[in-house]
Amino acid sequence: QVQLVESGGGLVQAGGSLRLSCAASGSIFSIIRMGWYRQGAGYQRELVATITNSGSTNYADSVKGRFTISRDNAKNTVYLQMNSLKPEDTAVYYCNTITSSSFYWGQGTQVTVSS
Repeated sequence: QVQLVESGGGLVQAGGSLRLSCAASGSIFSIIRMGWYRQGAGYQRELVATITNSGSTNYADSVKGRFTISRDNAKNTVYLQMNSLKPEDTAVYYCNTITSSSFYWGQGTQVTVSS
């Protein structure tokens, strides 16, 4: 199993920046891909960004050019740098990982962007 612990959420004004972190522990050797999803109030959970073990990244169109996903393999941590934040980015952000046999979610961290 893999355990994920997120941090870095909070309240920020529109145009500001936040960095989310997600630390993985447990069976980290089996991780294939890590990523971030978000769920706004009344909306379905949606993909924000993913990064594979080889470093390939994928972004939702709504965040391209503003968000950057990265990982520190030595620390087993994935980051989401969020710049030029907009009120519509307000959501609970969840860390996700896919392994060779399953997938796991973190507990979520709230990001609120005020206008």
